Amino acid sequence: MSEEYILEAKGITKKFGSVTALKRVDLKIKRGEVHVLCGENGAGKSTLMNIISGIYPYGSYEGQLFYDGTECRFEGIRASESKGIAIIHQQLALIPQLSIAENIYAGNEMQKRGVINWDLTNSKAKEVMERVGLLDDPETLVQNIGVGKQQLVEICKAISKDVKLLILDEPTAALTDEESDKLLNLIKVFQAEGITSILITHKLREISRVCNALTVLRDGETIDTWYEGKDEITEDRIVKAMVGREMTNRFPERTPKIGEVRFEIKNWNVFSPIDESKQILKNINMHVRQGEVLGIAGLMGAGRTELAMSIFGKSYGTKISGELYLDGKKITINNVSDAIKNKIAYVSEDRHAFGLVGSTSITKNITLPSLKNFVHGLAINADEETVAANKCKDMIHIKCRDVDQAVSNLSGGNQQKVIISKWVLCDSDILILDEPTRGIDVGAKYEIYEIINELVASGKSVIMISSDMPEILGMCDRMYVLNEGEVIGELEGDEITQVNTMKIIMSRGA
Repeated sequence: MSEEYILEAKGITKKFGSVTALKRVDLKIKRGEVHVLCGENGAGKSTLMNIISGIYPYGSYEGQLFYDGTECRFEGIRASESKGIAIIHQQLALIPQLSIAENIYAGNEMQKRGVINWDLTNSKAKEVMERVGLLDDPETLVQNIGVGKQQLVEICKAISKDVKLLILDEPTAALTDEESDKLLNLIKVFQAEGITSILITHKLREISRVCNALTVLRDGETIDTWYEGKDEITEDRIVKAMVGREMTNRFPERTPKIGEVRFEIKNWNVFSPIDESKQILKNINMHVRQGEVLGIAGLMGAGRTELAMSIFGKSYGTKISGELYLDGKKITINNVSDAIKNKIAYVSEDRHAFGLVGSTSITKNITLPSLKNFVHGLAINADEETVAANKCKDMIHIKCRDVDQAVSNLSGGNQQKVIISKWVLCDSDILILDEPTRGIDVGAKYEIYEIINELVASGKSVIMISSDMPEILGMCDRMYVLNEGEVIGELEGDEITQVNTMKIIMSRGA
């Protein structure tokens, strides 16, 4: 192995039963570079990183792994950490009830004879936190800081162990644009300090910001590696390599067939569940029509998710007032069960926390909201559940071994399809989709868009919340703009442009 490279994977093959996740994958990482790893969900990116970091130990895969000039046979993650390798997963591994300092040094405690030195722990944590620009008190509980800061805590954990190779798996998936930019800048700072990074990302705009080299995986195989300044690295080329075909149109065509007003929100007011004196949503009035994709746009903190959750069975907020109408009739929704009975569905932006029961099967996740339909006497008919789940699998095109597979083992795009499937099985008429394509690749996004089009073509109404403006432009028939908890504008058809949206937001701030 050349000294130019800090890491080299040769002929890595990994199988899960009869499924081959990686097929003789090769990967070379130069010292001090930021190496981007691209590929569709299920391409094998995370599996490869789990092998490099020792999560999948030596003996559970075929091939060789060389690090810092020596062949490594890691038996676990502690073995890779001792060599200076750290991995940060998309799903953060923090303990919310512990402090920032406690999380940073969990498993690596500042102790002597079993007694933890808390003063030293907090002072060391503060040093590491300042290095990444996290200025909170180290004794602050993790549950009391935002997702962006939690991501920084994960990075603090890594660099507290003298990291040489930092692996970041979709680190910006749940961050705002501002938080993402800060994190990308931090990666460049680490690079200047001599730290090598492997970055897994679906966000193509991030690649031009930090990428020195890029490797594409597809169906568990290495497709190509390109280098900055040597090879042409364009969005179209990356997409083609990822999906194996040209994608001239990122959004499927649809001829809208829009009917009468289906669902209406009138004078909707919501206050913070933490501080009841703080009003989050102010006199919201909006409607969605049959067969319509309605977009809700706005800057972070505008109140979009709070609106969706408060409508869906008052899952968020306090002192909620206002009226909801379905097909012209006033309805009362006090809890999630009421929402489901009124055929209103919600796909959360955080599918792991609010969308899935990860340890259970695809079948159980799909049938959970409509379980009463499978109860006969005192028993649940498991055969009927399986039949229903298989119909959804085929209709929504969920890629899986079978419907008995644990949903946690699916790719992000297929997990999202499972969540949509459960509401399709409920025959929901109003589907509120909150960031429905967050953290999934371009190919899977297209499939989600096709599902949305099929839903509205069948007469359903879709409310789409998205921070991705091209997604709003490409999918929505009409949109509302929210700012600081208020509706400040409405655009329809050709009026829906990024320029018009920003004009509305800026005029409100003028």
